[in-house]
Amino acid sequence: MTIQLKVPSIACGGCADTITKAIKAQESEADVQVDVEQKIVTVETKASEESIKQAIVAAGHTVNN
Repeated sequence: MTIQLKVPSIACGGCADTITKAIKAQESEADVQVDVEQKIVTVETKASEESIKQAIVAAGHTVNN
């Protein structure tokens, strides 16, 4: 399943790395793409959307619906 989330707190590549690591810690098989300019995180995963959102929030970022 592909999940696409707007994460307005992404400011740089470092933010993208932090988010990617947080999601992969939750589900190591996830394919994570972070578009820093558009502030969009796209995740190909078996995990629920809610668990992906929680991983991003736990990493210190905000998620918009």
